[in-house]
Amino acid sequence: MLELERIYWTRVALRLAYAAATVWLAAAVVFSFHPNTVHTTFGTSGPSVSDILRGMFDGVLAAAAAPALVILALVVTALIIRFRDVRRRDPVRRFTRQERREGMARAGGQCEMEAGFSRRCSRPAEHGDHFYPWSKGGSTSLQNFVAACSRCNRAKGARIPSPAQQARLERRRMAYVLSEDAVRVGERRELP
Repeated sequence: MLELERIYWTRVALRLAYAAATVWLAAAVVFSFHPNTVHTTFGTSGPSVSDILRGMFDGVLAAAAAPALVILALVVTALIIRFRDVRRRDPVRRFTRQERREGMARAGGQCEMEAGFSRRCSRPAEHGDHFYPWSKGGSTSLQNFVAACSRCNRAKGARIPSPAQQARLERRRMAYVLSEDAVRVGERRELP
């Protein structure tokens, strides 16, 4: 659970940092057009249009340099994370018939996802979903198998569930799963 928690919060922090840097960049560009910040040197005959445009361009460039570098660093970090996720992908994406049978039996044929107010969805399970998404390096194993109805499966998509969602699912499983090992959910494949 600690690894999935760390991954979740790292990605949330990355998204927030990207949003903050984008706002910083936009604000820097907007404020660079303020008359007090445009620094130009004009000749004796007054400013020409090209001098004004060059001064504005230089002001925007100077204001946008730092936030643009931060955004570039965040994009490189996101690309490295995505590349590692691709390398982590399980070569087998589909659960075996045996894993699907065991996972559906463990869930009693009912969706295990959250319907609202932290309660279990009451629809019948139709899909075997990777709790930790396959595209993000989630393993195709019984520990990562979650029985889901089509609506919950579509709603979750390829998002990484929060640590709170993971804990709530494990608590709900305690009510209908006998084995302590089968209660745990979420597994990520190690880098090859």
